[in-house]
Amino acid sequence: MEEKQSYIGGLGKAVASLATGLKTTMREYFTPKITEQYPENRKTLKMFDRFRGTLVMPHNEQNEHKCVACGLCQMACPNDSIHVVSETITTEDGKKKKVLARYEYNLASCMFCQLCVNACPHGAITFDQNFEHAVFDRSKLLLTLNRPGSHVEEKKKPVANEQNA
Repeated sequence: MEEKQSYIGGLGKAVASLATGLKTTMREYFTPKITEQYPENRKTLKMFDRFRGTLVMPHNEQNEHKCVACGLCQMACPNDSIHVVSETITTEDGKKKKVLARYEYNLASCMFCQLCVNACPHGAITFDQNFEHAVFDRSKLLLTLNRPGSHVEEKKKPVANEQNA
């Protein structure tokens, strides 16, 4: 059964509801704004640390990267946005070694889920802060992340301590 309210009781509930809405409105009105004036501030604009822009493969000064062409990032990618092309070479000591030939990334199909970055055991790829991806030709969204002539970082061998020798 429905309870019947008095006219004054209904009016009191209406005023309480209106006060709750006005309280929320006033709180948001006086909250500092964080709107960025883009593109006027393009030079100084910095995105949040957790922002996922473009997938990149960092290289050091010697044009070395950390990718060992294991393909785990390619397997983790749900959209097949990553294609790792590797070659098998023979080292000086006669061992076969897999090296990265080309690391292709399709920015157009990437959904920025970061599964590839999480799957990489070597930390070879990461997302940067770049967010301007507008192009007229989709072929410009097919990126090769490894630089020409780059190679994998050589692990430094531990130096024997002369005091222990």
